[in-house]
Amino acid sequence: MDERIVTLKREVQDVLENNILNFWLDNMVDNENGGFYGQMTGEGVLMPESDKGAILNARILWAFSAAYRVLEKPEYLEAATRAKNYIIEHFFDPENGGVYWSLDYQGNPKDTKKQFYAISFMVYGLSEYFRATGDREALEYALSLFECIEDYSYDKEHNGYIEACTREWGEIADMRLSDLDANFPKSQNTHLHIMEAYTSLYRAIKECCAIDNGTNEFGLNSFVGQVNQVHMAVDLEIVMRLEGAIRNMINIFTDKILNPETYHLGLFFDMDWTRKGGALESYGHDIECSWLMHEAALVLGDDTVLKKVEPIVQQLAKASGKGLNADGALVHEANLDTGTVDTDLHWWVQAENVVGWINIYQYFGDESALCKAYDCWQYIKDNLIDREEGEWFWSRDSGHNINRKDDKAGFWKCPYHNSRMCLEIIERDL
Repeated sequence: MDERIVTLKREVQDVLENNILNFWLDNMVDNENGGFYGQMTGEGVLMPESDKGAILNARILWAFSAAYRVLEKPEYLEAATRAKNYIIEHFFDPENGGVYWSLDYQGNPKDTKKQFYAISFMVYGLSEYFRATGDREALEYALSLFECIEDYSYDKEHNGYIEACTREWGEIADMRLSDLDANFPKSQNTHLHIMEAYTSLYRAIKECCAIDNGTNEFGLNSFVGQVNQVHMAVDLEIVMRLEGAIRNMINIFTDKILNPETYHLGLFFDMDWTRKGGALESYGHDIECSWLMHEAALVLGDDTVLKKVEPIVQQLAKASGKGLNADGALVHEANLDTGTVDTDLHWWVQAENVVGWINIYQYFGDESALCKAYDCWQYIKDNLIDREEGEWFWSRDSGHNINRKDDKAGFWKCPYHNSRMCLEIIERDL
């Protein structure tokens, strides 16, 4: 094994356990109102009365579930179970289905819109909890949210998925995911994370179940863990719908979202897939999509799909390299219409940059990709990891200044991109 891989595996596990996850366990558990606190500022000030976001809580669920599955530490299972129970009790809409966008700090519904990006992350987190524990309740809730996305977000006329609905699944005027986004009905970002969530759910079911010959169900298949002797079954029709949705999503990326001339991803679209929002290039999303789309094809296990996807995976990664700095860090995005480049170096972009190039190295034998991943990891270690207070800084600017205006933990600053980067390196056979 390459010595750089040995070093990476050792260092990322240390950072995962002693910098990222322990920060959340030590600082963000809300023992007064349940679940986890909604915010810590970039200055390190805890805001115990901040709203609690669906995305943050779903990502906490995913991170601690995955960490428990890989590292088997009981405190990770305790945190994951805390997140799962809080989500089911407070975020799920008992009248209309789906999950709320946000709660107040006491756990009451605050913003009740149904944002499908957030719903997809709930599927992602619940699927990983099921994968780690075999918990049937988590699987059932994940499948119910899959049905919500397919019933209310899927565009039967033009294909693809819309961004948001009202609490009652009606039309909503403002579909934006955040104030930074353009208000269009479809986005690359939401499609990317629906694909990620569906892949996670499908993989969890495949790992835990096998088709029970003679029935129309998936049955238990020697799952090692708490459910070793527990009967479970999943309706085969749902599993086939899920598989079909993943196949369709891969085609949406290759045929609709990908710009075939540049191999960058479009960011915003009208219902009929007309590109909107200007000529933007998001290098972090390009490299993230390269490995998530490859993962979806690998989990499907269809050689025909892989043959279509793998050249595109490599081209996407190559295109993202337009944003690489000499030190291995990846800039955020560029606006080709104005000629401006956002040169800030965001924590999530660097984490995805490492995984994306590790994926290229692992599957395509590209030694230069390992160099890119390793160099970016060196940048992360030297510039983004908060060695004193824990977790990672949001970003540094081109002048090397730490961004303390944005959260250390919050709606969008979660133990997801960085913990996933660590877990991907730990788990992969490199």
